[in-house]
Amino acid sequence: MNGTDKTNNDKTVFYVSLIVVACVVAWGVMGASSFKNAGDTVFSFLTTKFAWFYILCMATFVLFSIWICCSKYGNIVLGKDGEKPAYSTLAWFAMLFSAGKGIGLLFYSVAEPLSHYAHPTGAVPGSPEAMAFALRKSFLHWGLQPWSGYCVMALGLAYIQFRKDKPGLISSVLIPLLGEKLAGGIIGKCVDILAIFATVAGVATSFGLGTYQISSGLNAVFGLEQTNTLLMLIVFSITAILLMSIVAGLDKGMKRISSANLCMSAAIMLFMFFVGPRIAIMNGLVEGVGNYISHYVFDSLSVGAFSEQEARWYGDWTIFYWAWWIAWAPFVGTFIARISRGRTIRQFVLGVLLAPTLAGISWFSIFGMSAMGLGLDQAIAATSVDVSRSIYIVLQHFPFSTAISVLVVALLITFFLSSADSATFVLGMFSSNGDLNPKTSRKVMWALIQAALALALMIAGGKSGLNMLKTASISVAFPFAFILLLSMASLVKGLREETRAARKESLAEKHPQKKISDQPVT
Repeated sequence: MNGTDKTNNDKTVFYVSLIVVACVVAWGVMGASSFKNAGDTVFSFLTTKFAWFYILCMATFVLFSIWICCSKYGNIVLGKDGEKPAYSTLAWFAMLFSAGKGIGLLFYSVAEPLSHYAHPTGAVPGSPEAMAFALRKSFLHWGLQPWSGYCVMALGLAYIQFRKDKPGLISSVLIPLLGEKLAGGIIGKCVDILAIFATVAGVATSFGLGTYQISSGLNAVFGLEQTNTLLMLIVFSITAILLMSIVAGLDKGMKRISSANLCMSAAIMLFMFFVGPRIAIMNGLVEGVGNYISHYVFDSLSVGAFSEQEARWYGDWTIFYWAWWIAWAPFVGTFIARISRGRTIRQFVLGVLLAPTLAGISWFSIFGMSAMGLGLDQAIAATSVDVSRSIYIVLQHFPFSTAISVLVVALLITFFLSSADSATFVLGMFSSNGDLNPKTSRKVMWALIQAALALALMIAGGKSGLNMLKTASISVAFPFAFILLLSMASLVKGLREETRAARKESLAEKHPQKKISDQPVT
């Protein structure tokens, strides 16, 4: 591709993406009611009519990830042969964990188990069965399924970028399947524009909801009133720190923030383990893992087909999560691919699937068992108010609640920064023809757009405005389920062609005088 083509592609994807984002935000701010109705209608249609499709997709991603890890392709390097990993294992895990889960773990660490405990399906609220159900479903929603979606997206991108030297764009994963002309044409541009919108909308939503949770923490610890002024100060302060991290670069800024995330997360987990019901936590962890494994196939394929009440529950939780993780796959998958150069396919899959899943299981076991151990009344009290306050309400029942709440706020901020930092990096790549090191000015611009977008919706419509944007991003991201399925086929085709070419080359070296032909001898 020549320089002119690259510039034209930059202008097309970049400016069309800006127009799409601006139109959607203008609609959300000025026509909130119609925007909400349209988003809810589309989302309800997708989650009710295509629940089976989301379920099958996520199960397929898990099976494919396991298969390719165990296959003959497992030793292929995501880079040139003999190339070493770009980052240490610890730094790599810290960055992919921060980008892939981040602020969501804190937001739902208490709220989700308590909600399932108080409102289970097929069990009495507050019963031991409800407690087991709560852990099992939390493990499912934050375990192998979401990370398998990220794995499929990231694996295809890492292979095509570092093994085949193609641009770091979502459309590039389709090159082995469609060819460069189609993947780089109008189809590819539409895919990349949708990826930018899904990323901007998804991260801006998390930006806003994270701001609310930080303000809830400041209110719980220092008694600060949750006003628009406080929200603006939080957004401005974090944006300023984010810009400094962007200027510092990936190796210094994002890497250091992610390492801080890992250390503080470990500290909070250990603290809660030692001040919480340790025996109950260990028992819940062991039995919860057993339930997760023994019910895995059933839970992975459940949609509530035989009960209208259960169908609503699955639509509100499991199907919603699967749609949300697919919406985040372009952003998180691209970032994970960017930091995974030099790892073999087997190392990559094991690291992306197992390490974050085990961390999530440990996290929900500690926080979930600590929260549910307070009883059903406390569970209802913590989930009936603002979800962003749930974790602080529960922490009040444990020693040193003020100190640990301060640490939670600090972790929220660093998770906040790591998600926004990785998103601006990815958006810079998407809008710069897949440049693996986009210009700082381009990343700064996307950072400011995300902050302004979140702030505008918070001021205009509060949390409902953010949730409208979240619904819109999930609805628009529906096509990415098909892109993920196609990326698996594309990756396998690329790997087969590569191994076939390598085999022919090896035979030619062994028998230089013998002409190798695919034609039969007559």
